[in-house]
Amino acid sequence: LLAMAAIRVAWRVYIIRKAKVDAEGRKRFLVFGAGAGGRQIIRALQGDPHAQFAAVAVLDDDSGKATRVVEGVPVVGNRGDIAAAAETYRAGGLLIAMPSVSKAIIGEIGVLGREAGLDVMVLPDTSSLLGMFALGSDIRPIKEAELLGREEVDVDLLAISEYIEGKRVLVTGAGGSIGSELCRQLSEFGPSQLMMLDRDESALHGVQLSIEGRALLDSPDLIVANIRDRDRVFSIFAEHRPEVVFHTAALKHLTLLERHPSEGIQTNVLGSKNLIDAAHEYGVGRFVNISTDKAADPTSVLGTTKRLAECYAAFVAGYSATSFVSVRFGNVLGSRGSVVPTFLAQIENGGPVTVTDPDVTRYFMTIPEAVRLVVQSGAIGSPGETMILDMGEPVKIVDLAKRLIAHHGPGTPIEFTGLRPAEKLHEKLTSVRESGTNKIHPRINHTRVAPCDVSHAAEWIGMPALVQAKQLLDEVERIDARLKVS
Repeated sequence: LLAMAAIRVAWRVYIIRKAKVDAEGRKRFLVFGAGAGGRQIIRALQGDPHAQFAAVAVLDDDSGKATRVVEGVPVVGNRGDIAAAAETYRAGGLLIAMPSVSKAIIGEIGVLGREAGLDVMVLPDTSSLLGMFALGSDIRPIKEAELLGREEVDVDLLAISEYIEGKRVLVTGAGGSIGSELCRQLSEFGPSQLMMLDRDESALHGVQLSIEGRALLDSPDLIVANIRDRDRVFSIFAEHRPEVVFHTAALKHLTLLERHPSEGIQTNVLGSKNLIDAAHEYGVGRFVNISTDKAADPTSVLGTTKRLAECYAAFVAGYSATSFVSVRFGNVLGSRGSVVPTFLAQIENGGPVTVTDPDVTRYFMTIPEAVRLVVQSGAIGSPGETMILDMGEPVKIVDLAKRLIAHHGPGTPIEFTGLRPAEKLHEKLTSVRESGTNKIHPRINHTRVAPCDVSHAAEWIGMPALVQAKQLLDEVERIDARLKVS
């Protein structure tokens, strides 16, 4: 038995050494993680003659693994030794090989790796690997969401499916970043009909392609319409009779709306009013209005228009059989026109990366996470409530810019341009007159805004821009003055 075992071990060592590819000519990587993930990926790289990477040293925060050798590669320290190990072993990259670790740890280690001048790569999480062994082809660059170092949240799938499954669901702004992801997630819950409304036919082409794998634009569930057109909105509700509505259509760029406030009034206020009125008229069961953190103590046209939409939803909820709920959250990573795609484009063009102020902060959330919580909010919100998503800790924009620069374009300069008119230094999710209360989901707070009828808002459109903006702000101030915080 001993002789047989010795022969097998000797033969295995021989095969491994014969198959092992020399590190020269390939990119030399430090591997962070001496556990199963690290062992699997090192073995895969050593046995693949076409692999682009070679593992030259291993690091791990577990002091019990400090003297180990993983598949012939030595463990040389912990996260504090990344820079020294990179110099000693002439490494050009760092591979985080811990599929089950949290995004917070990935973010922390990634920052240390980039500070050491290394390209940072990761293995997919265990759910993505589906229980399979890690392969060299599984290695991928670190994602922007992981740079934030925060965990995404889970939702109650049963509660969601109960109000979506078998229902006729309408999504406005379906071609946008939030709307398209919302359509993709809702399609998984088995609605009897998923109607996607947008004024941009090309956007509808893209969302149909992402859901159905084809984009012939021949489905009756694709609806081209502008929510400003009241008659058209009412005819759509009369024809399709939606039972659940998610309203994401909006104009969202702060600076442009400061210059053209009437556009914000027509879309964000009156367009929302059209949808809310139609939902009440045709007996929609549940209406979820997407808002923004800028609606809390608003100082901009964007914030005030979205706040007025919240207030009108609360107003109609006071007498309607329809359950109207608003959902308020901050920036989403990767949405069209948001800060991350803008920074990446500036880095690709050689810079500078423009940041308004060195102290400015914003809340961030990934698009899939925001959408999951929006759908969850629709399940647990009471009529007239505004649901406020827990966005975690605010992120300094300049820190985010530095992380993206370190990862995508080291040396790209940063230029500070100053805060834009009506822009806040720090956003917040609740106003001074509001009180957020956690009731059901640990990451969703419930609050109430003062209800108001915005029917007279159409009168503001013909006024000069400055007068329009002042009328908006005055209206919100009058509404908020009536808000009683319990």
